[in-house]
Amino acid sequence: MAELTIAFVDLTGSVSVFETLGNDRATRAVTKLTQWIGAKGLENGGKVVKMLGDGVLLSFTNNRLAVETMSQIQQEHSQRVAQWPKRLKLQMQIGMARGQVVQVDGDCFGDAVNVASRLSDLAGPEQILVTDTVIRKLGARHGVRSRSLGPMRIKGRAEPCEVFRIEWQPEMLSEFLTLPSDLHSMAMTPESVFGGIQLGWLDASRAFDITDLPVKIGRIPEADFVVNDPRVSRIHATLDIRSGNYVLEDVSSYGTWVRFAGTDNVISLRRQECLLHSDGEIAMGTAFTDYSAPTVTFRLVDGAMVLGHSRLP
Repeated sequence: MAELTIAFVDLTGSVSVFETLGNDRATRAVTKLTQWIGAKGLENGGKVVKMLGDGVLLSFTNNRLAVETMSQIQQEHSQRVAQWPKRLKLQMQIGMARGQVVQVDGDCFGDAVNVASRLSDLAGPEQILVTDTVIRKLGARHGVRSRSLGPMRIKGRAEPCEVFRIEWQPEMLSEFLTLPSDLHSMAMTPESVFGGIQLGWLDASRAFDITDLPVKIGRIPEADFVVNDPRVSRIHATLDIRSGNYVLEDVSSYGTWVRFAGTDNVISLRRQECLLHSDGEIAMGTAFTDYSAPTVTFRLVDGAMVLGHSRLP
């Protein structure tokens, strides 16, 4: 047996993400986030015990490093998703406990594992709940800000356990929190997580990640992507995502035509919509048969997060 600090990180908001992105894209997004959590644990002296769908179980020999790492993970992720739309926000609720743990074939068993899991369930989004043992093991001059929530009854335990909430928010972090952080080598931008779509017209090109959606395409400067041609309506079409599929909706006066790469088939839209399932082009205000038609190209971009040199076992 070994005395370890166990951290259970559970993701919240995945239901909305799956409804918006669809199963495949949402699964990739969740997987990339859990891999990032695991990589941060490894980087700071922890061990990834196992991945649990939309959760990660980690163990640390060093209790202080465990608390610092979980605080850092919450802080970096909170900054990253601050401007993301609510429907795409994956937030974390974390439970931590310390105690004697039995390790068998890479897995962990014991009261600390069970309590960390229960505290994760009790925590709200962006919260870290820990047992009194975790706080005591930090020592007298640890610098960690925490607040006692009082004794709580935890399923599977006969006696109540005093629970603390770690105050990890930037304005509450003490100066001791100096763990290395490379936001470039471990970047998880909206585009890298969820992918996006790139639009082009003449010399203009712009990439939109999923957090930019819905996107308005039109003639006026207020449009998200401007196509300055008199045949294009003020707001001509909108782009959004539903169940993982990009959807183009015509809201124009004269119509929109869509043609996918590798085919001559044309979809004509008049106050209708279609799925953009692959790269292609959009004629606005007049059909492709008019060689001068204002034509917008579109390219779908898949997410591909980079985890620096970190690798999970």
